[in-house]
Amino acid sequence: MEFYAEDGKNLSLDNSTLVLPALSIGNVGQLAVDLLVASLKAERIGYLDDSNVVPCVGNDAYWPSPPGELALPLEVYESSPDALALVQQRSPIVKGMMVEFARNLANFAAANGKKHVVVLSSLEFGRWQSIDMSSGSQIHYLSSSKSDGTDDHCEKQGWKRLPEYNTTQRMWKHLDDLAKNAALEVEELPFEDLGDEDYYASLPYAALFSCFKAKGLKVTCLLCYCSEGDNIPDAFHLADAVSKTLGLRPNSSQGGSWTVPLSWKSVYGPPPDMSLF
Repeated sequence: MEFYAEDGKNLSLDNSTLVLPALSIGNVGQLAVDLLVASLKAERIGYLDDSNVVPCVGNDAYWPSPPGELALPLEVYESSPDALALVQQRSPIVKGMMVEFARNLANFAAANGKKHVVVLSSLEFGRWQSIDMSSGSQIHYLSSSKSDGTDDHCEKQGWKRLPEYNTTQRMWKHLDDLAKNAALEVEELPFEDLGDEDYYASLPYAALFSCFKAKGLKVTCLLCYCSEGDNIPDAFHLADAVSKTLGLRPNSSQGGSWTVPLSWKSVYGPPPDMSLF
């Protein structure tokens, strides 16, 4: 993985917290990062290039008068007043290369002074085994703060630790081994069949969690149960959770409201031609 800075810009070692999405159902993590970048007015400082990411290109996603800048698969932003760096991922990982990508990203974060990584992702609502909305929140979390995945600050927010996290379960152990031993080649899973107990550890956030943790970084995964469809409300929930976790105050001069990125206006395409009716 290589970092390419924009002209006159560089990564700041003072921005020790990194926020990034892990692609999953509804793209909720990516949408939440969109909200953070737009609302914090984060500055794009460069791009990451990794052979495990599918190439893509698009127009500027955030600003109302795009100056012709292109959006690429892995963009790096910084919000220095918040001591925060953000990575936005706009295309998927090549099949079978998620652990290799996670290793590369963990190496990048550790080499550039990151101390705390917040991973944003989503989980399939249909797999929620024991629905408990007593806290009024659909946010679950997983943290490296303690060996059992719990975190006192997250508990105070009323969020529940992901109950499916089990360090002795075969898939979680396999990920841990791959993350700790970079010499191990990432091959096909050593299990003939993946069962329901393997589902949560097979998702991208789990590989990122394991690899960042293996590098000695603090990792907090914020996870939102959802279904495919209009996932914008889920993105707001997840962005709110990041704000509480890190003590952010987006648009504090405007009452703390979120700024909706320009690109969201075309999420569902243009309105219908009314002359047809």
